[in-house]
Amino acid sequence: MTMTVHVDIVSAEKAIFSGQAEMIFAPAVMGEVGIAPRHAPLVTSLKPGEVRLKLPDGKEEFFYVSGGILEIQPHLVTILSDSAERAADLDEAKVLKAKEEVEKALHDREAEIDYAAAQAQLAETVAQLRAIQRLRKRTGRS
Repeated sequence: MTMTVHVDIVSAEKAIFSGQAEMIFAPAVMGEVGIAPRHAPLVTSLKPGEVRLKLPDGKEEFFYVSGGILEIQPHLVTILSDSAERAADLDEAKVLKAKEEVEKALHDREAEIDYAAAQAQLAETVAQLRAIQRLRKRTGRS
């Protein structure tokens, strides 16, 4: 019998996933963490990146989170994020355009921008692109 843990991934707008997983991988601020059933309790911050779930049927699910909080209990893992979505739902063209716009604003010496906010937005778009690329690599999509 395979051991599983219940996982809830929730954004500010809606619940993205609720179900069982054999293993969870998440982008904690100090590095990627792997979470198995009966993991010791932990609460940590997440950075923008990919959350990967290994499901009991052997399939994997991929999600993008913009950061947030990861709470681990022995039989429950909760991921709370301002923005979260399935990696397959990310629009690569839209993400690339947003990245280009932020990079242009950062390089425009005459623009009055909030550099910290622009850097954070750039980090988020780069993390989204990585999630898209990893999903493409793992699923063989073009």
